[in-house]
Amino acid sequence: MDLILQIFPYAIAYTIPLLIVALGGLFSERSGVVNIGLEGLMVVGGFSSALTISKLQETHPTETWVIWVGLLVAMLAGALFSLLHAFASINLNADQVISGIAINMIAGALTVFLARNITGSGNIRVNGMIRSDIPGLSKIPIIGDLFFKNAYSTTWLVLIILIISTFVLYKTRFGLRLRACGEYPQAADAAGINVYRIRYLGVIISGAFSGLGGAIILVTYSGEFTGSVAGLGFLAIAALIFGQWRPLGILAATLFFGVATTIANVSQVIPSLAQIPPLALKLFPYVVTLIALVLFSKTSQAPKSVGVAYEKGKR
Repeated sequence: MDLILQIFPYAIAYTIPLLIVALGGLFSERSGVVNIGLEGLMVVGGFSSALTISKLQETHPTETWVIWVGLLVAMLAGALFSLLHAFASINLNADQVISGIAINMIAGALTVFLARNITGSGNIRVNGMIRSDIPGLSKIPIIGDLFFKNAYSTTWLVLIILIISTFVLYKTRFGLRLRACGEYPQAADAAGINVYRIRYLGVIISGAFSGLGGAIILVTYSGEFTGSVAGLGFLAIAALIFGQWRPLGILAATLFFGVATTIANVSQVIPSLAQIPPLALKLFPYVVTLIALVLFSKTSQAPKSVGVAYEKGKR
């Protein structure tokens, strides 16, 4: 039990950025646009927040609001950068996968170039968030130790966004229209819905959430922008598919990845796991995902028109 209490906070810290990025991908794909560019949007968010926070911390080194400003800037930067993908995919009817790959390539090269010219190196260091206990709730036996001790504030921010996103998708007019545009855009258009506008909003939300995910990595367990997020954007896409394009399914998938990855990283200091090759533990979540995709491919809940360009007036 002591081992679980030690590992779990790190698993949660790894899960949270995955969760918010996968939720961003959910909004984009539910609108009908595949967004392979989540990785690049995370890099843009990480760079924007790192630059903002580092500059503000020069004059306000102990202020916590600086970090929240950095998170907000990351969301704005991600949303703006995602407009490139939205324009290419929606207005130009470009191949959405190729457009997403281009976003990844542009984001990595551009941010590293800017970081080197601004700081003299490709890295930007910041002072991140401090873990804290939730008063009262941290006293609850077991649950308090697991969820309410040594937690980052961003954990609760993302969980609140998850709840709001679930409500928006399934209980609001916008959510209904978003899902309609991803399932059968021609019918949505016939009902008077502006498919282009809804898809733009879906992609913009995915950009904002992805930028936030990149910034969360920076202010929690990374502390430094290096021009890469180690493939977490692609892992978020895997979690989106594994979670069957549903918010609670995505939560379960990202938590699974977070716990499995954390165990793999600390396996060599755990006697019971030290006998298993570290590579096997790191591959485990990906292998399970591939098996799940094969087994449940016929019952996949992917939006029917995801990845399909829509042209007004065509059937």
